[in-house]
Amino acid sequence: MTPRRIHPRLAYALATATTVALGLASRRFAPQLPTSVGNFVTAYIGDTLWAAMVFLGVSTVFPHLAIRSRVGIALAYCITTELSQLYHAPWIDGLRATRLGGLVLGFGFLWSDLVAYTAGVLVAAALARAVLSGCAARPDTAARTSRAR
Repeated sequence: MTPRRIHPRLAYALATATTVALGLASRRFAPQLPTSVGNFVTAYIGDTLWAAMVFLGVSTVFPHLAIRSRVGIALAYCITTELSQLYHAPWIDGLRATRLGGLVLGFGFLWSDLVAYTAGVLVAAALARAVLSGCAARPDTAARTSRAR
């Protein structure tokens, strides 16, 4: 009996949820880490995981788009969100003051966040490509391909 493959949308949705949990944990448990590690985690890991989550979310909605296209969409969203932090009006600052609004919109513009976002999206895309290529190289797929020749 051949094991059933998980649908890409479900796989990406599960990966998105896992990444959200890791991101929230990175904020929650960073103070318990040694100072040098905790400072790094607080400064960069949350943003990197947030961007990876954006890529995985885009992949959940558009699993059949090329990875390069999903990377572009995710980076455009992340950069737009970071640039929006330069805008301060009472209504958007009110949104940012809520827990969900702060997690989604952020608080203040930082150039280093753009680097963390790029790293997060690229790492998530590389992992997605590696997992997808691993699925394509499964023995049952190779057997079907050789029979088709």
